[in-house]
Formats: sequence, C-alpha cells, structure tokens
Amino acid sequence: MGKHPDGGKDKDSELQRTVSFVDAPGHETLMAVMISGASIMDGALLLIAANEHCPQPQTREHLAALQIAGIENIVIVQNKVDLVTRERAIESHNEISEFIAGTIAENAPIIPVSAHHDVNLDILIQAVEDQIPTPDRGDEDGMMHIARSFDINRPGTRPDGLKGGIIGGSIVRGRFSKGDNVVIAPGRRSTQGSKQKWTPIETRIMSMKGGGLDLEEMNAGGLCGISTPLDPAMTKADNLSGQVMARKGELPPIWEVMSLDLTLLERMVASEEGKADKVKPLALNEMLMINAATATSVGVVNKVSKGVTTLTLRLPICAPIGSRVTLSRRIDSRWRLIGHGTISG
Repeated sequence: MGKHPDGGKDKDSELQRTVSFVDAPGHETLMAVMISGASIMDGALLLIAANEHCPQPQTREHLAALQIAGIENIVIVQNKVDLVTRERAIESHNEISEFIAGTIAENAPIIPVSAHHDVNLDILIQAVEDQIPTPDRGDEDGMMHIARSFDINRPGTRPDGLKGGIIGGSIVRGRFSKGDNVVIAPGRRSTQGSKQKWTPIETRIMSMKGGGLDLEEMNAGGLCGISTPLDPAMTKADNLSGQVMARKGELPPIWEVMSLDLTLLERMVASEEGKADKVKPLALNEMLMINAATATSVGVVNKVSKGVTTLTLRLPICAPIGSRVTLSRRIDSRWRLIGHGTISG
C-alpha cells in the first residue's frame, strides 16, 4: 500500500452528487425483471468474491444481463481480499481479467476491496465517479415508471380525514413539479360487453418526496414518492405498479399489439453449469411473458419473421418506441428468459 498524500488524515470535502443503488437479484428466474429494470440504471458494480473461483454461475448471469441491457459503465469490485493470501488475490484478479475479456466489461477497472475492514472504499468511490457519470437527460418530456402504489389510510379513518393515493417509482426522463397535471397509463380497466377498455387516469401531483425530503420539483434519477388526490382504492396493494406517469399531452404510446426488433439468446441463462438449454425459435400463437421497465404482461405471437415479431398483449403496456423489453417462455412450470428486443411499433 502506498502512503496517503495527506499522511492519512481526513480532510473536508464537498458533496459531489447523490447516487442511488439498486440491488439486482441473482437468481436466474428474476433475470427478466433485472434486465428490464436496467432501463433506470446508469451503470453497474459487478461484485466478485476473491475467495471463490471466478466466474460463479450468478456472476456469469449478471454479466450476460449487463450485455443484454447494454450497460457499458461498469466497475468490477473484487471483494473479500482480507480473506485470502496475496497469491490468491492475484490469481483471482487474473481469473476476473480472463472472464471479462471480449465482453462489455472488458475495459472496466477491477478494484480490490475489503468491505468489512473499509479497505479501498475511497478508491471504489473514485472509480464510480470516473466510470459512471450522471447522464445529460436534457429537457425531455417527463416520464416516470410506477413501481409501487399505496393506500396510506388506516382502517376506520373518517371520510374527512382520508388522504389520496400514493404512487412511487423512478423518473427516467425530464422532470415533474408539485401541481403538475399528469396522466397515468394504461390506466383504469372497464368492461363493455365482452370487450375490455383501458382509460388513462388523469390526476395531479399534490406533493413529492425524494431521499426523505419534501420537494417542489424532481428530476430524473433515483426513487420518489408522489401523493395524488386519487381515490386510495385505485392505488392500494400496488394496483398501479407497471404503469407510466407523464404530464398531460406527453404520454408515450399505449400498446395492445406490439412489434419488436428481437434478439433471441443462443442458450437460456442457466442457474447451474451445464444446464443451459438451446433456445428454440418462436412459434405462431405461442404465449410469452414480456417485461418492459416495471410493466409485466403476457403476449401471443401472431407474426414471426427474421429479427421481428408481433405480439398481441393481454394487458397493454405504455412505453416509448425504442424501449428495451425482455421475453420469457414457460418451460417446466416456470418462465425462462429467451430473448430481448426493442419496441419498433
């Protein structure tokens, strides 16, 4: 270890920015959720333990997910170096370098750390600052992916004391302000005879919270909570999860039939070595699960051609053209990730 330039003394510093972390699930059955959720991530930390051989199955899956999601701003964290010898730490570093060669993480820095002993965490923070800049999101139309929705009223609350519904999620572009008139889509489902109709919900932002603070305005990045005058029966139990909020007149398209530029995986991501089955081509009328950001739906394949497929969705999805989606196929009573694509129209 080299000497600290200031002799190891702490020094005063200024807040550079606030960073939100999303802990990505490791199990392959949650891969589709992880990849579609990457639409709100600006970079990734790939954690690899120095006291285990690299790559472990989950490490392989996570790198595959970063490749699929197109996340290029990556920092590799070689953790638990305090549990191994110097020789093993070097061997582990070489294993990691071989593993990432030729992948999207090929040029990512590898930072050895001991989280338990606070070793090199300052170097890790500097690597995050250098490798994962805050993107310039410009003055685009505001859009928020809704991940949660609540009724915060206690049972037995009198009508005059009721509070409106709460929605939570991530603003992925633009900004929203207190008092904005907004639309939530696909919205409310109603039945007319044998047909179902979806009507976007119009409401207003009453107040906003982010990082535990009451705010007048929020930009893209991080999680936020928004209170509305909506009937709390509409927002209870995550009823609005998977929907999209935008200002009136700025809503992305709502898709009941969706065309995708599609890339099928060669093999399914496996939870164990040697269990990665080949992905068979799509078949007409087969049913697939589709994940787009926080939205999940089921679609029936009604057109297949090279690199393009069209799905008729059971539940409509609100998303801009060019949004990234993942497709999963039901195999042996569970959904397995088979491909990814972008919405083309």
